[in-house]
Amino acid sequence: MPYQIVVCGSLVPDPLQTLEPVQGPAGPALKNEMMLPAWLDPWAGHALYEAAHLARQQPGSQVTLVSLGPKAKLQQVMMTVAQKVPFAWVALDGAAGGFTDPAETAAALAEAISALPGLNPAQLLVFGGWESATRGAGVTLQTVAERLGIPDVFLGVDELKVLPDGALEVLERIEAGRHLISRCAGPPAVLGWATGNLPEPKNNPQIGMANMRGVLPALQKARPVQIGAAGVTFASVTLPKQLRQTRTVKDASPDQIAAELIAWFKS
Repeated sequence: MPYQIVVCGSLVPDPLQTLEPVQGPAGPALKNEMMLPAWLDPWAGHALYEAAHLARQQPGSQVTLVSLGPKAKLQQVMMTVAQKVPFAWVALDGAAGGFTDPAETAAALAEAISALPGLNPAQLLVFGGWESATRGAGVTLQTVAERLGIPDVFLGVDELKVLPDGALEVLERIEAGRHLISRCAGPPAVLGWATGNLPEPKNNPQIGMANMRGVLPALQKARPVQIGAAGVTFASVTLPKQLRQTRTVKDASPDQIAAELIAWFKS
């Protein structure tokens, strides 16, 4: 059966850049945030590639990427992402930093998904990142599912199979490095992806040209949304302190090393 796959994915600063938190007039932010190069959130990227792979396996399926972030940054990111896989795009113009309320983010995303034309819950699969390089609250996708009335939520997904009877078999990460195999009767469902099993697709200029026909109009129609952290006060924002203590010891037994490490942890 064809699926309507909606991927929730936003942008993050380039991880190779130095990120320095500062206290701005509107609350905490990153120093020179608008000047930092941006990229699609890595976890959301895995979700997008898995969605495109599933759409190729199920003829008639559609992939829609819903992104929330500043319009200028979204345009910068889409110039590259559009060359990876085919998708339709819905843009929301709002804050994309790490100092935002996941409930407000989820509300904006759920509203945008509900407004998609021809949305059929019986074919709806909502994908997203299990984690995020900026919005690592761990509750955004669950809140989106609650607002959409979807009870089946899977997190830490590494693999999704469509069984012959139309059911979905989901491979989820659980504790102790193990996986849980779950079976879902079918859509609607929400899946938060981990790394998946697919590599990053190569750039394809033909796919990019086809996607850009819809990207630029979507950017012009981007609806402004207010995303912040109303009622939340940050006492301070600082980088974690780095601590390194190195000592070279020869001919120490494993038991001695372990005992010393335990003593160091306890201190």
